[in-house]
Amino acid sequence: MTSDTPADRRGNRYRGLLSRLRSGRSAPRSRFRRRLGTTARLLAALFLAGGVYTVFAPGLNAQDTPQLSAAAQEGKQLYDQSCITCHGRNAQGVEGRGPSLIGVGAASVEFQVSTGRMPMARQEAQAERKPPVFNETETRQLAQYIQELGGGPELPEGENLREGGDPARGGQLYRLNCSSCHAFGGSGGALSSGKFAPSLRPVTDRQLYAAMLTGPQNMPVFGDNQLTPEQKRDIIAFVQETLNRSNDPGGFNLGRYGPSTEGVVIFVVGISALVFASLWIAGKS
Repeated sequence: MTSDTPADRRGNRYRGLLSRLRSGRSAPRSRFRRRLGTTARLLAALFLAGGVYTVFAPGLNAQDTPQLSAAAQEGKQLYDQSCITCHGRNAQGVEGRGPSLIGVGAASVEFQVSTGRMPMARQEAQAERKPPVFNETETRQLAQYIQELGGGPELPEGENLREGGDPARGGQLYRLNCSSCHAFGGSGGALSSGKFAPSLRPVTDRQLYAAMLTGPQNMPVFGDNQLTPEQKRDIIAFVQETLNRSNDPGGFNLGRYGPSTEGVVIFVVGISALVFASLWIAGKS
């Protein structure tokens, strides 16, 4: 039977202590290795997911992006040349320069561009009518691009949008909805803050229809819930066949500003004629 000497017992204690120290150091190392392995696997999974997305995402985006028609592609080129500075690359608008065109529709673009109100040379209280920059084909192409980009109101096909309209019924609707700003004779008039209602001469059927449909600038929108398409045709028929037709049986129309103006002119001319006649008679006698 053997007995441990004091030296043996001290050696056993030293060996046990050394073993515990070694095992204590190896535990953090193994935990570090496990964490490192987990991180490496996570990074590998992320790289794999990124690679798969890179391969398949362009195809998905190409499917989601609507294809522009030939007319809209031509319109996009015109937009990039003349409109992008104020309305932004994607027609989202530029703060302090121009509003968003998303949702305004082809009708609004055709009205603003065909009347020369757009493009604007500078910011003003109101865009005034001037000779258009684009011809009719270019205007339709530009309108088609905005329509396909953001949607919105569209005009009916054709140039004669008053066909089937009743001028008599249109006159009643005009006096009820339009004369307060555009005057009874369609000559327009002043509004507040330096703005004005423009004259309705000259104007095309499509411009009249677009103005009612979109409500440019200070004009309210007369959608199909406010004025049906048939009522719009009636108003266009009244404006084109009554207001804009040379129908002055009395001779000079005096700008068609109404009875007050005509009365003043008659009074001034009549009094002047009477005074002149009185002086002439007195001189003869």
